[in-house]
Amino acid sequence: MRRCLAAILGLGVLLLPACTRRATRPGAGTGEVVAYVSEDQVFSQPVLERFERETGIRVRAVYDTEETKSTGVMNRLLAEKDNPQADLYWANEPIRAEVLRQRGVAEPYRSPAAEGLPETFRDPEWHWTGFSARLRVLVVHTPLKGEPPASVMDLADPRWRGRVVLANPLFGTTTSHVAALFVALGDEGARSFLERLKANGVVLSTSNGESADQVAAGQATLSLVDSDDAINRIRRGDALQMIVPDQAPGGLGCFVVPNAVVLVRGGPHPEAARRLADFLLSPQTERQLAEADCAQIPLHAGVPVPPDVPSLATLSVMEVSWAEVAAKMMAIQPELQAWVGS
Repeated sequence: MRRCLAAILGLGVLLLPACTRRATRPGAGTGEVVAYVSEDQVFSQPVLERFERETGIRVRAVYDTEETKSTGVMNRLLAEKDNPQADLYWANEPIRAEVLRQRGVAEPYRSPAAEGLPETFRDPEWHWTGFSARLRVLVVHTPLKGEPPASVMDLADPRWRGRVVLANPLFGTTTSHVAALFVALGDEGARSFLERLKANGVVLSTSNGESADQVAAGQATLSLVDSDDAINRIRRGDALQMIVPDQAPGGLGCFVVPNAVVLVRGGPHPEAARRLADFLLSPQTERQLAEADCAQIPLHAGVPVPPDVPSLATLSVMEVSWAEVAAKMMAIQPELQAWVGS
């Protein structure tokens, strides 16, 4: 992990002993904030640029790559724990935010902008707060012959043998979803599902976006992706249908993935970090992300959205303990690496 830290380019700030970093770090206390960002740059950068225009505070953003989505900057934050370089982490899902809480990286902050946000999508002690969610959805190539799939479990159905593509489960929201399945189904149930999935000839892609593109092109028939990957391709007329899975009574429910804001404990610009957190958690930012191609779902009630953006109020949602899912995600990493490599 420390070798990885040394290889990362970015902030141009010298690593200093913890006892002196506040007094000598360049830029400390000025009108800037350092944000590590897992949300796709094409969607997050316009939000951060609007923050700069409206506040005059410069944002120095470090973005994850598509291939290491969520994992890269999380590992960087863990490596920098004793000498933090970032002020705020904009996570594209809450599981890694919860890992940072468990590792002592997150600073509690109850933002006034979080008023009205569902308690389901935040840490009880405010170490992270969720906003602007995505759904984990099935996508099928159209026109589809026969009955469409209705559950995540259908990915392992033999009728889709050799026609399923899935983003690498070592990265991004696929990792979080697999960890949630381990919690919901139990270890043996989830392992059985993964083995049946492999036996069904699943093909792994580098990202959810690539999976959606393969389905749209007819290179695969079925995949499990984020709702933004589905909606923005449907908007451009691709041959794709989105299905919200597991909506039958007594079913698993749809796994909902909010963004999350984390303040970094001991970051160099705490006041600017709180202002950026307030900005990200606001209804205005949720509306901006709903209207963008990422088509994210506001968690504040009453935020206007385009007609093709789903409402959580109409859905059966998978109930999860974020702490349990975070712990499980870390525990199953060797298992997932073996599954991917075998």
